Amino acid sequence: MRAAVSRLAFIDALKAFGSQLIVLHHLAFYGPMSDFAHTLAPSLLSWFSQDARIAVQVFLVIGGFLAAKGLAPEGRLTVEDPLALLRRRYVKLAVPYFAALLFSIACAFVAGQWMEHESIPGAPTLRQLLAHALLLQNILGFDAISAGVWYIAIDFQLFALLLGTLWLARAAAKENRAARVLGKSLVAGLALASLFYFNRDATWDDWAIYFFGSYALGVVTWWVSSRKQAPDWLALMAAAVVAALLVDYRSRIAVALLVALALGISRRKGFLQIWPNARPLAFLGEISYSVFLVNFPVCLVVNALFSRFAPEDPGIQALGILIAWAATIAAGALFHRLVESRTGQIMARIAGVMQILVVSSVQRPIEGLRFLLRARLKS
Repeated sequence: MRAAVSRLAFIDALKAFGSQLIVLHHLAFYGPMSDFAHTLAPSLLSWFSQDARIAVQVFLVIGGFLAAKGLAPEGRLTVEDPLALLRRRYVKLAVPYFAALLFSIACAFVAGQWMEHESIPGAPTLRQLLAHALLLQNILGFDAISAGVWYIAIDFQLFALLLGTLWLARAAAKENRAARVLGKSLVAGLALASLFYFNRDATWDDWAIYFFGSYALGVVTWWVSSRKQAPDWLALMAAAVVAALLVDYRSRIAVALLVALALGISRRKGFLQIWPNARPLAFLGEISYSVFLVNFPVCLVVNALFSRFAPEDPGIQALGILIAWAATIAAGALFHRLVESRTGQIMARIAGVMQILVVSSVQRPIEGLRFLLRARLKS
């Protein structure tokens, strides 16, 4: 998708806003620059450090909204081969993710040459790398190689959970209408379980069910926000979430509800695709995943540069924060162009190399056996 033309302009704007808040959260939370600059704007930097991470809810709700659009626009799973789709989802996430992990390891090494700081990850072990490759690092108890990588694992879990739930509903109810009703009911039931129980217990935060309430808000919003649906369904969804907040108020769930309502209203009113018509927001929305992947290692290197070569002056260190912010956008744009947008090409090349290796590994023993047979026959 080109930056000038956004298919879903409102979602691009939300992603642009959310991704930049995540960058600012990392800049305020990690590294020494924010410690020195804190005296200039203590309230603002404290908010970025502690509260800006709530922007993750934007991506959870959008993820569910787009997943429902692609998997089950009317509530019944339309995908013929769920496992093949799950593999494609893994590849789409994993190729940029692996490249970003290698980039993070390199940046951590460079930063370690210029400063000593607790935010610099240690050199990863082979088991740690394998756990990250399987998106199981948090479940298996390994330290993250880069900040924010937990979200990629959770996103994959959420997609798999939704896909499996919808597949189960379709398998249990062969008739289309029954499958739609059952699919929506199962998703709603899991969402309520998450909102009223699992999301209230932080020991579940390595698992999809902890976040499924927010994710399912996006799913349900897609189902109830078409113009042919009565607006009462959107109000009923909001009422269920308000009830969960009355039981146990969580600002993250309140933000998720606001995002879901914004998406629902934008779709019902017809401006989901066309507003805001702003090229910078479309561009930032398009590269948001790449920015999310590379922002921490870039920020780490800039922190190390200013720690080693710049004075401990609040103004100079605040300038370093602005430079790091701009550098993450530039790095994200480059990463998107060279890696994320070429995921299919990269996988095709990897498959070609693997095929050559497999063929050569089979052919060489055969050729060796033929050589020995010929030598014996000649003798």
